[in-house]
Amino acid sequence: MNQVLAHIHPNAKLAGGVVVEPFATIGDDVIIGEGTNIGPHATILPGTRIGKNCKIFPGAVIGGEPQDLKFKGEYSIVEIGNNTTIRECVTINRGTSAKGKTIIGSNCLIMAYVHVAHDCVVGDNVILVNSTSLAGEVVVDDFAIIGGHTGIHQFCHIGKHVMLSGGSLVRKDVPPYIKAGREPLSYAGVNSIGLRRREFTNEMITQIQDIYRIIYQKGYNNSQALEVVETEMPASRERDEILLFIRDSKRGIIKGYFPD
Repeated sequence: MNQVLAHIHPNAKLAGGVVVEPFATIGDDVIIGEGTNIGPHATILPGTRIGKNCKIFPGAVIGGEPQDLKFKGEYSIVEIGNNTTIRECVTINRGTSAKGKTIIGSNCLIMAYVHVAHDCVVGDNVILVNSTSLAGEVVVDDFAIIGGHTGIHQFCHIGKHVMLSGGSLVRKDVPPYIKAGREPLSYAGVNSIGLRRREFTNEMITQIQDIYRIIYQKGYNNSQALEVVETEMPASRERDEILLFIRDSKRGIIKGYFPD
């Protein structure tokens, strides 16, 4: 462990093989897993838990107080999984009494200048591209890729394997397995390239495409479309995930194609 010129609180718990570069600051009530590297000028504040083999780059600030006027100093934490990379000047705030924690999963890439607000839940294998901002209590599911300079409204839900265009403004939930872009944000087809890279079969991708044709291209409202999907499409994990996602949506889902 390299502690030269770094400030490490005596109550912080650092596992074997943790590297702390000069001028990093690690506060009280911090736990860092083995093999993690804390870069110079990174700030790890109280209530932060970081897993194994993570890389925290210079200028990142993890565990800052929520930027929420309802926050009254209650105890809360940030949890970061294993093998996650957090690039320069990322800010990740602790939770509030709403959920008590902000969560970043394993094997994620959080690029420079990303902001993750209080009580967000980011799944595994997620990529948040430069300068993306997640407002409070946003949920981003596994394998989602969020393009740079995207802004996501509080309480929005981004589904699994979604690909969002850079510069997107997200005001509604984005169902799993799709691409989305344009303004206002709208459905732009199934993320078939990403799904193939993750070993989805042609049959699985074709079924997902058929489901979204019913939802977005047949002129049904959401209730009608879901009834048709459930009645006419064979049961599968992907079908059921799409149905559950849309039925559970609190903000409603993004719309279909918009003409030029």
